[in-house]
Amino acid sequence: MTDVEKLLSSCLFEVDNATNTKRLDDIKVAVLGKNGKLTEMLKSLRHMPEEERKTAGAEINAAKSDILKRIEAKAITLEILEMEKKLASEFLDVSMPARVRPSGSIHPLTKVAEEVADILSQYGFVFAEGPEIESEYYNFTALNIPDHHPARTMHDTFYLNYPADSNEGRKLLRTHTSPVQIRAMLANNKPPFRYFSIGRVYRSDYDATHTPMFNQIEGLMVGEGVSFAHLKYLMTDFLKKFFGVPKLTLRLRPSFFPFTEPSTEIDINYEVKNGRIAFGTGDKWLEVAGGGVVHPNVLRSGNVDPSKYQGFAFGFGLERLASLKYGISDLRGYFESDDRWRDAFGFNYVTK
Repeated sequence: MTDVEKLLSSCLFEVDNATNTKRLDDIKVAVLGKNGKLTEMLKSLRHMPEEERKTAGAEINAAKSDILKRIEAKAITLEILEMEKKLASEFLDVSMPARVRPSGSIHPLTKVAEEVADILSQYGFVFAEGPEIESEYYNFTALNIPDHHPARTMHDTFYLNYPADSNEGRKLLRTHTSPVQIRAMLANNKPPFRYFSIGRVYRSDYDATHTPMFNQIEGLMVGEGVSFAHLKYLMTDFLKKFFGVPKLTLRLRPSFFPFTEPSTEIDINYEVKNGRIAFGTGDKWLEVAGGGVVHPNVLRSGNVDPSKYQGFAFGFGLERLASLKYGISDLRGYFESDDRWRDAFGFNYVTK
């Protein structure tokens, strides 16, 4: 028996007795691989005389063909056996209910922002936005906030390590959305116009009712003959629609904001029923917004003539509106990405 016949007999025996496809692959590599036994025999042919080389080459190629056929046939058999074993071990009961997949939900702030935008657009207000990284000029000076105002201190404002601009001052994270008023007026300083903005603002504060980042809603209306009475009507009608109550009483308390004069805090009446706040009834009061008549200096900063045009502005905290409407007591939950909180207060797409 030649060496080729011995190798062929041994290889076929191992193939027939292979119990898995991995073992079959190992046999194939050991015999027919780059450094396999049969491959080495083919390489040695170059050292043989021509006549011997022809005979030996034919024998080796015939053995190679027999081995490949036997491996392919065995591979089919093993694959069928492995599939049957897998099917037997991976039993699936098609009558069982499907696994529940967690679904996303609409965040309360997103829902309330859409509600507010929808209501304000009914009055002709157009959405406007501005940068969250602002300058001292737009965030303070243009809004009639003096240099000595406490809001400018590091205790309230996040200043950035940017070089100060000679005209606009230091860079900071905006502390309110009011700079959008100035940018909107400068972009279109031909009244009448009505703008509102919704966006993130930043202040150095953190507890159950304050967060270092929160969202504000800002509104501005400028035109001829615009008065405080227009502000009162708009706020009354807006809050009735937002809270879904046909009757609502507003209380306007005198206040002070550098960018409005006169200024007011806006309260609405409520009472507690069954542990929940009910708006539009009762004799208790809850603050929900601030506003006032736009200060002439603010109009001048927006290139609007205060002797011809007047305006009013108002502002809400988005989280505060959401908390009051949907009974959310801790503002920190809005930003902590807790699935339990989301499940409790989130909204699905049907109820959007």
